[in-house]
Amino acid sequence: MKSFLINEQNVAEYAGKIAAWIKENAGRASRKGVALGMSGGIDSSVTARLCQLAGVDVHLIQMPYGDDMKNTQSSDHSMAFIEKFNFPYHVYDIKPVVDALTIPADSPFCQAGKEHVELSRANIRPRVRMTYLYQYAQLSNRLVIGTGNLAERTVGYFTKWGDGACDLNPLAMLTKQEVRILARHLEVPACIIDKQPSAGLWDGQTDEDELGMTYAQIDAYIINGTSGNPEVDKLIEGRIAISTHKLAPTPIFEG
Repeated sequence: MKSFLINEQNVAEYAGKIAAWIKENAGRASRKGVALGMSGGIDSSVTARLCQLAGVDVHLIQMPYGDDMKNTQSSDHSMAFIEKFNFPYHVYDIKPVVDALTIPADSPFCQAGKEHVELSRANIRPRVRMTYLYQYAQLSNRLVIGTGNLAERTVGYFTKWGDGACDLNPLAMLTKQEVRILARHLEVPACIIDKQPSAGLWDGQTDEDELGMTYAQIDAYIINGTSGNPEVDKLIEGRIAISTHKLAPTPIFEG
């Protein structure tokens, strides 16, 4: 499944390889550049810097839900990154659209358990972000570049037709640790590298709390076949089993 491993010794080589891959794919599509959703997190920051290294025109879009990015300092982290590397960007608040699409919890349509109701509402956010990214990309002759890493893909930790939707994804075969190694090499601000990863699905949400495991454990499972903890291995394997549909082609009837 994984045929290479980025480390401190070969990181410059792989940064160049990934940048060349981005440039080739953007050029093949004859597009002006790429559009990237900027969360203020490490994955989007590394992807943006790889585009910059590739010489590909990249436009960053912050898509907060009201004040959520300000409340978690993600807005400050995004701006520190944008200003350090002089990226073009704009901000689009998704709150009015998300709220308009949200079915009230007391609606007769909400027949699932409370946990499923909350998750279905949370998943509206990345799907609205995806929709806006694709509209902006179409209007500005760009591709949408994804930021999901291999750890997230392995356990299905992304929203189908949301942050999982993109035209190209340079991090899809990289563990979280490899992304961090690249981040240091590409001089991403420490405030971004060191903070707890969050998908921004709701206030106070962090990836590892929601998953019930650490990215280090998922990375170890990917590389070694075990996280080092049998219970965590079971959790990972359970997540793999229930999220296979997210990575598989849509089933179609062929007669």
